Amino acid sequence: MTAAERVWERMQDVLGRHDRRKAVTEALGLSFIKIKALRRLASGPLTLADLAERLNTDRPYVTLVVDDLEHRGLVSRTVHPADRRRKLVAVTPAGAEAAATAERILKEPPASLAALDADELAELDRLLTKLTTTA
Repeated sequence: MTAAERVWERMQDVLGRHDRRKAVTEALGLSFIKIKALRRLASGPLTLADLAERLNTDRPYVTLVVDDLEHRGLVSRTVHPADRRRKLVAVTPAGAEAAATAERILKEPPASLAALDADELAELDRLLTKLTTTA
């Protein structure tokens, strides 16, 4: 195994152990795709087509996702002001609160990362920056 393969395996292990998706789905009682939809809609209303594009999925599936979110009172649909044939989907106050909760959970660093000292965090940040700018 090369050094790069070993490091890649460790990175995957770290990310896998600290996958926040399970925590957020359990906290909100929603599938991760529904949470992703709420997070995308939190920045403003979207048409179903736009939401499907941002979620990288098809419109019929997004319709099912939105139907459930609407049933739960987390989103609402209104007529698009420029085209009455289209609907805009927006988060309700409860949906905005759920999206904010999801953001908090997903952004919470694992304890092992938070335990690193300032120099270690700076070095890790430098290396990750290098990886993301040269990829």
